[in-house]
This record gives sequence, C-alpha cells and structure tokens, in this order.
Amino acid sequence: MGRILSIDYGGKRTGLAVTDPLKIIASALTTVDTSSLMEYLKTYCRKELVEAFVVGQPFRLDGRPSDIEKEILIFIDKLRNEFPEKPIHRIDETFTSKISQQSLIASGVKKKDRKDKRLLDSVSATLILQDFLAQT
Repeated sequence: MGRILSIDYGGKRTGLAVTDPLKIIASALTTVDTSSLMEYLKTYCRKELVEAFVVGQPFRLDGRPSDIEKEILIFIDKLRNEFPEKPIHRIDETFTSKISQQSLIASGVKKKDRKDKRLLDSVSATLILQDFLAQT
C-alpha cells in the first residue's frame, strides 16, 4: 500500500507531510527549499511508494486565488510530467498557517521554536493532508 504525500507549496520553502501506508495517520515529513523540491520528491518516491499527491490550494478571504496559485499551477504541471501515473488532488488550504501556529502554541512549542517557518510549513502540510483524509 502506498502513501499519500501532501505539499504546502511556498515561494521559498515547501512543507511536506505523508500518510502511513494504511493512509490513516498524517505526519509532518519535512520542509525543503522550493528550489530543490522536485529533486527531493524524485528521491523520496524512489525510496517510498507514493500513491498520490495532495497540493494545497490557497485562497484569499474574498474567495479569489492567492497570488502564488500561478506558481503552484506551474509546479503541478512539472509534477504531472514527472509522475504521470500518480493522481494529484487539490485541497483548500485557507487558514492552515494560522491553525498551524495555534497548534504549535497549544502543544507547548516554545516561542523561539515557533519562529522557525520550516516547522510551520510542515505542520501546514500535515493539516492539508488531514483535511484531505477527512474528505475521502
């Protein structure tokens, strides 16, 4: 059984999360520099069986797509070309960064550690994946 990998795409950094092989639990994987994202995904998919990707879809409060959506669509085209056999799902990621921040506070992560945006990105990817799992 394969995993589902979620992607919280960002201009500088991208958070990643994966499910367990039974697709029950979503866990933070890592945060990578966006410039090396595709290489990371190729390497990871050679080591682990990934069944599908979930890519966050950011919206503004008025419902319009966020500015980064253009970059995300370009990335998705590259992802499709690299992994044509793997489905790519989109999920609304509105408020995931804010919820991630609140989750870190609630779990007792120190303020100094919460300033590390890499941690926030991987938690956001986990929330995106949890939302996807809840909808399927």
